[in-house]
Amino acid sequence: MRIVAKDLTYTYNPKSPFATQALKGADLVIEEGEFFGIIGHTGSGKSTFVQHLNALIRLTGGSLTVGDYDLSDKKCKFLELRSKVGMVFQYPEYQLFAETVEKDVMFGLKNFCKGMSEEEKQKAVREAIETVDLDYEDVKDRSPFELSGGQKRRAAIAGVIVTKPEVLILDEPAAGLDPLGKQEIMQLLHSIHGGWCKTVIIVSHDMDEIAENCTRAAVFSEGKVVMEGAPAEIFRRSDELIALGLDIPVTAKCARILKERGIEIDTDFTCDDFISKVLALYARSGGVSKADTGAARAEKADAQGGAGDAQ
Repeated sequence: MRIVAKDLTYTYNPKSPFATQALKGADLVIEEGEFFGIIGHTGSGKSTFVQHLNALIRLTGGSLTVGDYDLSDKKCKFLELRSKVGMVFQYPEYQLFAETVEKDVMFGLKNFCKGMSEEEKQKAVREAIETVDLDYEDVKDRSPFELSGGQKRRAAIAGVIVTKPEVLILDEPAAGLDPLGKQEIMQLLHSIHGGWCKTVIIVSHDMDEIAENCTRAAVFSEGKVVMEGAPAEIFRRSDELIALGLDIPVTAKCARILKERGIEIDTDFTCDDFISKVLALYARSGGVSKADTGAARAEKADAQGGAGDAQ
C-alpha cells in the first residue's frame, strides 16, 4: 500500500482560543515495502501525521491516499482501512485491558474480522502470540497484567498484528527498554516486515535506531516535512538536524569529531559500517588490523615451525 500525503494540514481545537496547528502542509510519499522512519522533536507534527494514516484523525485539509483508500472520500471504508493499517502507540502495554492475553489479542479480530469463524479466530490469535515470541499455552489464560514488562509489550503488539495489517505503524517501539530489549523488539519488527507485513513505519527519537533499521526516513519540523531520504543522506546533514533541536546517531557524532581533525569517513552511519570504515582507514594509514595481526601470528608460527624442523 503506497502512502501519498499532499499539503496535509490539521488544527487541534479549531475556532477556539486553544487552536494549535499541528500540520502545516506536510508532503510525503512512503512506498510499499519500506521500513520507514519518522523523526521530529515534540510538537513537530509527526504523531499527528501517522494518526491520519488509519483515520484515527480524520482528514480536514490536503489529500491522503493509503493504497486504494482515499481518506478525503466520505464513503471511504474506514473500518476496512484500519484492519490493514495497524497502529501501536508508545508504551502499548498500557492499553492492555482484557481478563486474559488471549481475549486481549482477540479484540481486534472481533472488531475487524466479523466474518471469521471461531476456529479461524483462535488460529489467528495463536499465530499472533507466537509471532511475538510468546508461548501460547503459557500465556493465553493468564492476565496480561501478570506478564513482565517485555512480555506485555509483545502481547500488545500481538493484538495489533493479529489482523495481519499490510502497514504497521509504531510510535517509539523501543521506548523504555534496555539495550537487549530494544534489539529484540527491532528484530521482531524486521521478522514481521520480512513476512506478511509489507510496510513498517516507526516514529522515533532514537537516531541510532533510525540509522540501524530504516531504509528511508523523514524529518518533521513545525508541521512540515523538512528532510527525507535514506538515513545516510539525512545524517550527513547533522548541522541542520542539530539546529532543529534533534540528536544524531553516535556514529555521526564520531564522524563529526574525526572531520574536525581532518579525517572524513564515508559511512552509512550504521555501527558495523562505521567501524569497518574506521578500521580500513587505520590499516591504510599504517595501523595493524585484526586480519593483519592474525596473518603475522601465522607467519611467525610457520617460521618457528620451520626453525624446529631445521634443528
